[in-house]
Amino acid sequence: MTNLESIFKNSDPIISEILNNALSDKEISVKEGIELYNVDGADFHLIGLVADEIRRRRVGDIVTYVVNRNINFTNVCIKQCGFCAFSRDFREEEGYFLPTEEIVRRTKEAHQVGATEVCIQAGLPPDMEGDVYENICREIKKQVPNIHIHGFSPEEILYGATRSEISIEEFLKRMKEAGVDTLPGTSAEILDQKLRDRISPGRITVKDWERVIKTAHNMGINTTSTMMFGHLETIEQRIKHIVKLRDIQKETNGFTEFVPLNFVHSEAPMYKHQLHEGIRQGGSGNDVLLTHAISRIMLNNSIDNLQMSWVKEGQKMSQLLLMWGANDFGGTLINESISTSAGSEHGQLIRPKEIRRMVREIKRMPAERDTHYNILKEFKDENEIEDKLDKITDDSQFGSYMELVKINKFNYKNPRRN
Repeated sequence: MTNLESIFKNSDPIISEILNNALSDKEISVKEGIELYNVDGADFHLIGLVADEIRRRRVGDIVTYVVNRNINFTNVCIKQCGFCAFSRDFREEEGYFLPTEEIVRRTKEAHQVGATEVCIQAGLPPDMEGDVYENICREIKKQVPNIHIHGFSPEEILYGATRSEISIEEFLKRMKEAGVDTLPGTSAEILDQKLRDRISPGRITVKDWERVIKTAHNMGINTTSTMMFGHLETIEQRIKHIVKLRDIQKETNGFTEFVPLNFVHSEAPMYKHQLHEGIRQGGSGNDVLLTHAISRIMLNNSIDNLQMSWVKEGQKMSQLLLMWGANDFGGTLINESISTSAGSEHGQLIRPKEIRRMVREIKRMPAERDTHYNILKEFKDENEIEDKLDKITDDSQFGSYMELVKINKFNYKNPRRN
């Protein structure tokens, strides 16, 4: 701590006080969070140093990852979110819908190469039967009982409840009984209703998002938490989003992690067609670093695990983010479709051995975890035996989003088409 204290002497007094409070485990306010975003010069780097120190105190020097597979079983969606390049209208030719047996086959394939989790999220197809999500979970658990189902965003839970004509509470109870283990805290974007009405009109409201999350937590279903930044939001909206998550965590203690998600702009409709004046191309390098560091500082004593997205940021920036407050590398993914369709160029799969190499390059120790952040294996030896997924040399066996939309047998059958 001596080195940090000496650096503080040359820091802006306001920033110095905020960071000293953070290191003393005091809660940082909205106003103070905004101040941290407005730094320059040496204070910029100081924020990174403080975030890294808080990370070290809170979770140590282990960098975790999970071996998982994304299964986005349909891209057909009734919503038209301005940031989403993945979804297709039900009348479009590139709509697909995977039958349950194909979802189970993909789960089995993932389990066979070492996955402990499948992450299941999709679009919201029209005329969907209310028990689709439950049936998927039941069939997966019947055939692969040991796999963890991390699935169905708050938006999907609300949609399933609506299609089933039951309450959110009753639907979540059914989902838990069917085998869902945790929920992704996605469909959050920025939890500011006026902004949501601009970038994703008709999407789940802030009030309903909170209701789904809190209900899940109170039923013993953990969730992640996320924030999409770098589009139209203000710094104040970002900070208030983080504070809202912090407040929910104080009440429920149900979040396992926080994941800042940089806006991928190139194929996103609201950027591609310039639907909003002032829309940005995602966060800059400095902005991404600050967002992760400030998240760590503001969520101290609240959410221990800060995950960065290698899909959105790439491998080298991911290494930097592990020195700016992050402690989790996320998942192997195997089939990443949503960021890729929006224009991300960092691939759909990362192998465990690549994660371990990058972690060791920054002098930290890699460890495989489960979805609840229980450590499954620490990798102290650089010459450890390769995992099953490491031995696969051809990614194409898992397919890709661009291939999937062209497979005729999975074409979405539009019930409204004569």
